[in-house]
Amino acid sequence: MGAIVNCAAYRQGKKLGKVEFEAIADVLAEPGTFVWLGLHEPDLPLLRKVQQAFGLHDLAVEDALDAHQRPKLESYGDSVFVVLNTAQLIGEEVVVGETHLFVGSNYVVSVRHGASTTYAPVRERCEQDPQGLANGPAYVLYALMDFVVDHYLPIVTHLEDTFETLEQDIFRDEFDRASIERLYQIKRQVLRLRNAVYPVEDICSQLIRLHDALVPKELRAYFRDIEDHCSRVVRTLDVVREMLTTAVQVNLALVTVGQNEVVKRLAGWGAILAIPTVVFSLYGMNFSFMPELKFHYAYPTVVGVTALACGGLWRKLHKSGWI
Repeated sequence: MGAIVNCAAYRQGKKLGKVEFEAIADVLAEPGTFVWLGLHEPDLPLLRKVQQAFGLHDLAVEDALDAHQRPKLESYGDSVFVVLNTAQLIGEEVVVGETHLFVGSNYVVSVRHGASTTYAPVRERCEQDPQGLANGPAYVLYALMDFVVDHYLPIVTHLEDTFETLEQDIFRDEFDRASIERLYQIKRQVLRLRNAVYPVEDICSQLIRLHDALVPKELRAYFRDIEDHCSRVVRTLDVVREMLTTAVQVNLALVTVGQNEVVKRLAGWGAILAIPTVVFSLYGMNFSFMPELKFHYAYPTVVGVTALACGGLWRKLHKSGWI
């Protein structure tokens, strides 16, 4: 059974040792003992065996097999089924996986799918804290949820830093298609991560308010701490999302302003060029003295007056900022 990562029994905050899968039922029958089974992308036959060993609900098992669930908490009698979205930064892309947790009075079954780091550090942390582990499966549930939420924070920081780097290229009056596309990619990742984090607040709230038998009073502060971390992550992601939207709007506004400046300059030069166009088209530039017909200084006079008129209009437009 390669999908079984680890299986161990615990009693009164101490690890009793690893448990063979076939011996799980016997260990569960021992008072004050609970089993923590870790799975990684199990197939249906294995999940059915796990279901029989722990008495899991059919609907929860079906959800655990299908790794396309939204983060949620479902109650099935005295047990709960928790779905969490894990997140990892692979290159510049936020990749989301899933963790399914079956938690009862004497067992914890964790099922990992997709992008997710191993939970070996969580197991080590729990085993090094006998006082916390003495609270039973609820403490393992807290440790796993806290581990998942802690991995959101570096990703949020990376998204913030990436946005700050792009900010230099965005606030200019030239349209940069690559930068705009990168901004949309970051925004998509922000939304993806927010959808993973936001439901965890409600999951913690439900565990605190509705599951007194599973979550002892001593652990409620721990789940409130996770709830607070999620709230801060969500607020930070909302700020980043708002800044991304504003940056795109400002860039488009700057591009529009720049285009308006170009139009103003073109219009100004068009007005200046209109003066000689009108004057020269009136006489056709076929000078034999002209105007009017026999004036000897007609040519220099027309050219001079035209130049003065164009210069005066240029000065006026330059002073008003059009040129």
